Amino acid sequence: MSTQAASTRPMNRPQEAPGRAAVQEAPIAPMMMQDGQRIPVQAPGTETKPSLRTTEFWVYIAAVAAVLVASQLAGKNSVGVDIFRANQAWFFITLLTIGYLGSRGLAKAGSGWRSAEERKARH
Repeated sequence: MSTQAASTRPMNRPQEAPGRAAVQEAPIAPMMMQDGQRIPVQAPGTETKPSLRTTEFWVYIAAVAAVLVASQLAGKNSVGVDIFRANQAWFFITLLTIGYLGSRGLAKAGSGWRSAEERKARH
């Protein structure tokens, strides 16, 4: 039994006719109707912003700083036991990081990939 995936076996690959180039589909440009005429419309930007330019990044940084400051300033109770221990603070920072990474992942999942030429053409 072969361990090679069925789609990578030479017999399962699509065959091209000799002497013919592979047919490429033309990209579909968004169009808008105006006065019975179709006019091309620039596609909306689907690329997300770099992470340093998002509000969620700065909220994440502020939340991490707040947890660290709260852990430092909480002090000890009347028995002398630390109220907000370092391991609790790092656990909360880990939860914040998971939430931030999840939100960035969702933002990126909803965006289409653009090549460098498309990015330069838009700006």
